[in-house]
Amino acid sequence: MKRLIAIFLSIVMITGIFAGCGVQGQSLTEEEKNTIVIWHDKEEAVSGALLEVLQKLVPDVTVQLEYKSNLTEALKMVGNDPKAAPDMYFFAHDKIGVYAEMGILAPVTDLVDQETLDASYVKMTLDAATYKGELYQLPIYFETLLFMYNRLYMPDEKVPETTEELYSYMEEKTRGGHYGFVEQHSTAYYSAGWIHGFGGYIMNENGKVGLGSQETIEALSYHRKFVELMPGESEYATVNTLFQEGKAHSTIGGPWLVSASRAAGMDLGIAPMPVIDKTQTPISPYMGVQGVQVLKYAAENKTEAVKKVLNALMQPEVGIALAKVSGCAPAIEACYENEEVASDDVVMAMRAMAENTIPMPNRPEMDVMWTVAADMLVNINMSGQDVKESCEAAQKNAEELIKKMQ
Repeated sequence: MKRLIAIFLSIVMITGIFAGCGVQGQSLTEEEKNTIVIWHDKEEAVSGALLEVLQKLVPDVTVQLEYKSNLTEALKMVGNDPKAAPDMYFFAHDKIGVYAEMGILAPVTDLVDQETLDASYVKMTLDAATYKGELYQLPIYFETLLFMYNRLYMPDEKVPETTEELYSYMEEKTRGGHYGFVEQHSTAYYSAGWIHGFGGYIMNENGKVGLGSQETIEALSYHRKFVELMPGESEYATVNTLFQEGKAHSTIGGPWLVSASRAAGMDLGIAPMPVIDKTQTPISPYMGVQGVQVLKYAAENKTEAVKKVLNALMQPEVGIALAKVSGCAPAIEACYENEEVASDDVVMAMRAMAENTIPMPNRPEMDVMWTVAADMLVNINMSGQDVKESCEAAQKNAEELIKKMQ
């Protein structure tokens, strides 16, 4: 990590020098103190809904939303430079560790009350937003993978409750160009749910690599029999096309697949993840949380305006508005009392799933882990290599690559 941190700190120091030439020693005007710039990478429907509700809730603060197509790289470049950096950014939680190590983020709990957060939010969203014991994100909504099925082929009463029931269904229905179940089996984000169901992990919250663990080996050995009844090609487009064209009866996919499937005329069903028979634990996918992070300069120099915006974002009205346009699940518990939210089967399925999900690791080392895990899965599922040997080789490779980052 030392080398990684050094690179990031160099960037911050450089931007700090430039910042010092024009801003350091000068006090902000009242207008500047009362203007909050938020970078984001969201579609227009989401950003528009967010801006509308913030203008209503904090009319005395000028909130500006700026779209950044490559937000992560842009933020690394500007660091904490008050002339170039935003005051906040609206993004996924999994990059928190990168920016926390750069030293540019302020803990949210410096600005809002921890007890209020604990009492108001879905616990797993706060867990996801925490890095090395500090809460660096105010969660807005979350998403996770769901078990989906086409009722034309799989009626509600035939939906598998366990993985062995799912396997039996696959054996019976996989023939003649049809598949009982498909998923992106050699993508780490999807396979992680099976690994977690056996008590394994790709990387845990403390940065420990788990690819070579007995639990991971056992999970992928078990998973491979399912893979053998799926198409060899498991890319996003292939899996989604098979499902939407009715050639796959069920799948594990994200909420983004719902609208396309229903638009295609599918009678779509959503069910709890099958329970793994041996462990009695459901397939437990990753959770991704979208929320707002505050840059340290803004927290220190625009404190009152930042607090007002954060307090507005903590109102259920925000979560409800964004749930409607994003199709994702609000992070605030009170949002689920709203009739429209409570009647949305996708949102409610994700809320129910939250108890059996694992927050995506937010450590910088995950950039290495995604690639190493993907290569391991291709070796196991598509090249037919030995599971144990592949997992142990991936473990060694990951540890060596992470060591080079230090």
